[in-house]
Amino acid sequence: MIGSDVMRGYNDLMILSLLAQEDSYGYEISKKIRKKSDDTYIMKETTLYSAFTRLEKTGCIESYSGTETNGKQRTYYRITDAGRALFQQKCGEWSLVKTVVDKFIHSV
Repeated sequence: MIGSDVMRGYNDLMILSLLAQEDSYGYEISKKIRKKSDDTYIMKETTLYSAFTRLEKTGCIESYSGTETNGKQRTYYRITDAGRALFQQKCGEWSLVKTVVDKFIHSV
């Protein structure tokens, strides 16, 4: 299992990646992250919703009401143009981070 401190800087990247594919809601995004990571990373609910709040405040995602489940209205999220730009920026950042860390790992 990967610790949340290692993944902290990349939670937004993962969320934006999924929303770039399709609009979704919190629980579904959480399940997709877990599945895509082969159960090696489980994003806590508080972490997920903190990211939603942060991304919405910065204009990277928008929320809207969707279908009801068991009488409760679901909140869906969609990526914006600003979110797509941030996603591209974070992808470039990840590539650079990976290159730097690999230099240390492969030098041992």
